Amino acid sequence: MATLIVSSLVSYYTLKSFVISENTEQLEHSITLMQMQPFHISDLDRIAANTHAAIQDRVTFVAEDGTVLADSNSDKFIMENHANRYEVMQARRDGLGVDNRYSVTTHVHYLYVAKKILVDDKVIYIRLATPLNTIMSNFYTLWSRLIFIFMIFMVLGLIAAYQMSKRVRYDIEQIVDYLGEISNKNYKAVIKTEYFQEFLQIALNLKDLAKKLATRDKQKRKYTAKLRLVNKQRNDILSAISHEFKNPLASIMGYADTLLDDPDVNPKIRVRFLDKILSNARKIAYMIDRLALSVKLENNDLSIHLMKFNLVDLIEDVVLNLSTKYRDREIKFHGEECMVLADKDMLDNVLTNLVDNALKYSEDDVIISLADNKLMVIDKGMGISEADLDKVASKFYRVHKNTWDNSMGLGLAIVSYILKLHESSLIIESKMGEGSLFGFSVKKMTKGACK
Repeated sequence: MATLIVSSLVSYYTLKSFVISENTEQLEHSITLMQMQPFHISDLDRIAANTHAAIQDRVTFVAEDGTVLADSNSDKFIMENHANRYEVMQARRDGLGVDNRYSVTTHVHYLYVAKKILVDDKVIYIRLATPLNTIMSNFYTLWSRLIFIFMIFMVLGLIAAYQMSKRVRYDIEQIVDYLGEISNKNYKAVIKTEYFQEFLQIALNLKDLAKKLATRDKQKRKYTAKLRLVNKQRNDILSAISHEFKNPLASIMGYADTLLDDPDVNPKIRVRFLDKILSNARKIAYMIDRLALSVKLENNDLSIHLMKFNLVDLIEDVVLNLSTKYRDREIKFHGEECMVLADKDMLDNVLTNLVDNALKYSEDDVIISLADNKLMVIDKGMGISEADLDKVASKFYRVHKNTWDNSMGLGLAIVSYILKLHESSLIIESKMGEGSLFGFSVKKMTKGACK
């Protein structure tokens, strides 16, 4: 008899402790899952209600000073200060607190689990409570009515508890494994809970969370890529400015220092030095204008002003201007009259860039051809390698031994932007040692044919 009593007492307290422990662990996991969803102080009433509806446990949010901020089962305005509740005090000290006692507010015996968290830079406590009366009611009934076969029911209860625990653990393992997959950024992982509606709801919430995390991660990658591009462009600009401004600035400083050091310098030398200073200053101003133009074109801040004009007249003007700069070179033109509707100043910029590049990087005559709705600039220079051919029109790009224009590698990039505004594109053909062909189609500008 004594053995039975002792066994019964041991079984009673063991089962009670087991059930409370399992529910405590479940409440801790529930709090952990609640923390995974970001929220604000203003959301506490809604979260308390929604969480209670999902897991059927009482949900309470308590402020640092003990004021009840939200409660799923009672009116928070009539509830007492919870600063001296054991689970809250323990959570304040250790981060997590557990207690079970009778609630005067709801007249129910609860198991309480409280945890300290930070919301909107304020310390609050999440407290979940599950009724002990519901958990233990069947146990108490069987204990009082069937004491003489207690051992049999105890075994059955242990088996039932084991099966329930096994299923709870299975569902929890599914959730934990899924959380592990999410932490490894595998947002397409599958979660499948089988036994408990509460875990099913948690699984659905986790799937929604995974979708949001996947979207946020994608946005983060795009933002990171954009930042890298901006940083690269900034570095390209700084590198180009530093490289191109170094020589003209050094020349200006050198000539200026010479003039300052020798006030009695020969007037002819003074004029020549001042001319050099002015020339280099103009070169810097020209490069700054080119950079500003490329930025405006790239950001679509420059609108085109269409007008009808003879393309041949524009070609002849460009040839005349560059012939003054390259007096010992010949520029040949082959083509017929061609009326176009375009921005004359922009096309002047395009032609000047293409012909100037051809003159700089070749020694033979340069040919301009206008035929079959295409304008081509042909030279017999050093040519461009296949590795560089697709890159020469990129902003700030430089071929190893060339710059392909005299302003920070912007010439062909500006040409490409302007042609894009005119619904055309840059044509490049080149072979090393044989020369290059740069041109573009004027079909859109002539509505199909030159007349």
